[in-house]
Amino acid sequence: MIALIIGIVIGCGILYVGMIHYKISQYTKVQPSDDADYLIILGAKVNGEFPSLSLTYRINAAAEYAKENPETIIIASGGQGPGEDITEAEAMKRALIDKGINESRIFLEDKSTSTYENIDFSKRFIPDGAKKGLVVTNDYHLYRSIQIAKDAQLKVEGLPAKTPEITLVKAYIREYLSVTKFYLHRYIF
Repeated sequence: MIALIIGIVIGCGILYVGMIHYKISQYTKVQPSDDADYLIILGAKVNGEFPSLSLTYRINAAAEYAKENPETIIIASGGQGPGEDITEAEAMKRALIDKGINESRIFLEDKSTSTYENIDFSKRFIPDGAKKGLVVTNDYHLYRSIQIAKDAQLKVEGLPAKTPEITLVKAYIREYLSVTKFYLHRYIF
């Protein structure tokens, strides 16, 4: 009897993780619309003053889009965490300028410490009348980020950035747990 219960619990767990993985995978290869009014780059680790590989991929995706869509403003969103000599937003700004993006297009949201705060604190930089926005983050993180943005009354699409292969397993495991926390927050608490 105990073996049956354990088997059912394990089976339900596998189905649940499979469902989350399927939802995440639906956002990993999306092609965003052109001419977004704004894009929000979600912060990630900065090593001293230098973007981590995850953040670099986010910056690269945003810069490429911004070059092709010169009217889109950029909101670099991320505060300063342990081991970071500058804010994540400042690191993004510096890298975007190095990639040829005009500083006048870049707005810094430099207080956030979570995806929820990235979205919430970035809202004040969104132009009045903006209809179309993008959230830029690593592909595994897009599903939850877009859901959080929608809960914050933003109409956004995702712009996926590559996930570093070295962090892939850790990133997905962490994201399965974060999605679970998000569901609990959204539907229960």
